[in-house]
Amino acid sequence: MKTFLKKTILSTSICLTAVTGSALSYAAADEVKVGFVTFLSGGAAGPFGIPARNAAELMIESINAGKVPAPYNSAGLAGAKINPIFIDENSKQKVADYKKLVQKDGADIVVGYISSGSCKAIAPVAEEEKKLTVFFDCGTPQIFEDINTKPEYLFRTAAHATMDNVAAAKYVLSIKKDASSIAGINQNYAWGQDSWRDFSASMKKLKGGVKVSTEQFPKIYAGQYGSEISALLTKKPSIVHSSFWGGDMEALLIQGSGRGLFSRSQVILTTGETAMQRLGPQMPNGTIIGARGPNGPLAPDNELNDWFRKAYFDRFGSYPTYPSYHMVQAILGVKAAADKAASTEQNKIKSALKGLDFTTPSGNVSMALSGGHQAITETAYGTYKYNKDTGKGTLVNIKRYAASCVNPPANMKSLDWIESGFKGANCQ
Repeated sequence: MKTFLKKTILSTSICLTAVTGSALSYAAADEVKVGFVTFLSGGAAGPFGIPARNAAELMIESINAGKVPAPYNSAGLAGAKINPIFIDENSKQKVADYKKLVQKDGADIVVGYISSGSCKAIAPVAEEEKKLTVFFDCGTPQIFEDINTKPEYLFRTAAHATMDNVAAAKYVLSIKKDASSIAGINQNYAWGQDSWRDFSASMKKLKGGVKVSTEQFPKIYAGQYGSEISALLTKKPSIVHSSFWGGDMEALLIQGSGRGLFSRSQVILTTGETAMQRLGPQMPNGTIIGARGPNGPLAPDNELNDWFRKAYFDRFGSYPTYPSYHMVQAILGVKAAADKAASTEQNKIKSALKGLDFTTPSGNVSMALSGGHQAITETAYGTYKYNKDTGKGTLVNIKRYAASCVNPPANMKSLDWIESGFKGANCQ
């Protein structure tokens, strides 16, 4: 692990001073300043923040050099090179950090945020500051359904959590048709609460009579889940759902498997893909795994994905996980908009990004919701299988779900859409 972190932090172009919260940037003129906010320290850095930062570093250098495959093979953003400023999301003053990035550091665009809590805090501030801001990962549907209902400067280039949990319900019922009860263990904040809300509501709509055995909401970053695991073992649900991410998810995997949770219930981890390389044989066979979209081993076979996986592995010695893919989606979305507008002027970029369809290593991204500010994508789930001979884990029984099947339409809130029986969904 020390070798990996050393390799990822050291690069020919960037010296990572941002781990302590300070900014870093290339010293160059005539470039677009883009602020990147991701976890560079703390428990979320290893499984989430550093892979996202690695992807940003790789994409910035490749875009600036014009080395990304078509349709992104022109250098820069509309010809202007990207000048990155990296900021640590692991801060107790996220709003102050954002304002400093915009007001003092002079960022022209902000791309960032993994935690839904961070995004809830920043969403209204982005509009107040009138700064083009692209959320690349955080998943709560609340951002545009409740907080910024008429966004102008704020975008999100990844699909929100409703997609993950509607698809999770469809997948688990496809392999466990006799499921009679469900339980959840999710972090007690917007991401965990919204994920469980959408999964449990979807299960009830898709299979009448399914019962909720128990709902566990431990504090985020708690690390120890003995009492919650005991409750799950006592209730013996058919299905256990968890949207735990990062270190919390890995801790649940290790602690739960040691006590037999994964053998007694069918467990589905909506963000489990990030642990596949890190935990390998410690991840129980038969666990249902999601990657918050068609990312990682669930990504499609296309030229961009082939290039990205090879370039990332050659540089960092491991394959990119879904936080890396989400970062790439955001950067390519900004590039596609800038190139379409033939400009790096903020108003022209945001006008071009609104409602834009663009291609990525994860396939097509459509800015279809919230007046063109919220992305939808297809998604996929698979079942984990560890191969002792190769020493690697793979996903089998992969099922894909079209964006139109698992995302709400533009005119409905997520929960209303689920409770309507997925009105208008096209799952062909």
